[in-house]
Amino acid sequence: MAFVGKKFPNISVDAMNEMGDTFKLNVLEEAKNNNKKVVLFWYPKDFTFVCPTELHAFQKAIGEFEKRNTIVIGASCDTPEVHFAWLSTSKDNGGIEGVTYPILADSNRNLSSILGILDITNETFDEETGTVQVEGDNVTYRATYIIDEEGTVQHESINNMPLGRNVNEYLRLIDALTHVQKNGEVCPANWEEGKEAMQANAQGTKEYLSAQLN
Repeated sequence: MAFVGKKFPNISVDAMNEMGDTFKLNVLEEAKNNNKKVVLFWYPKDFTFVCPTELHAFQKAIGEFEKRNTIVIGASCDTPEVHFAWLSTSKDNGGIEGVTYPILADSNRNLSSILGILDITNETFDEETGTVQVEGDNVTYRATYIIDEEGTVQHESINNMPLGRNVNEYLRLIDALTHVQKNGEVCPANWEEGKEAMQANAQGTKEYLSAQLN
């Protein structure tokens, strides 16, 4: 189920910060109550391989997100305790020490189930035990959401496990969204901050394409 154009689910989830504090975090409320955009990125598992490179990449860019009035939140299905163990592990030992943004601990999989981003390839009902058996790791893909100040999802993407994200693309998308909000224009292919945007009508398209040919 796609959430673009819809409100982000109104649900509170356990989260962990770098101080070792467990608290409830509601992504929708974070956006609306703080009047900020939110980038929420999910990753499969703590203490794995591609995952720490992504968490460090988002941390390295945290100042750029803050300049854009944007909150960064990480998320996986690990428990808060596992998150804190990873946060307490140095970078040269594969850890994420130094990460300062909160990380959701969706260990009951309530939010990730609503979003439909779990690695479940098949579900079968076992009559003997009366339980549902799943195939797959039942962890999340690399899903990313950009949520605006009203709590509406403006971007949603999902990478498979081996494919790490480019953090700069999310900065570009936030710049594009901000430009649309401020100027009422739309942003064409490969748009970046400082480049020409266009009016959302036939004349605007003609003028933009003509300028690209000159």
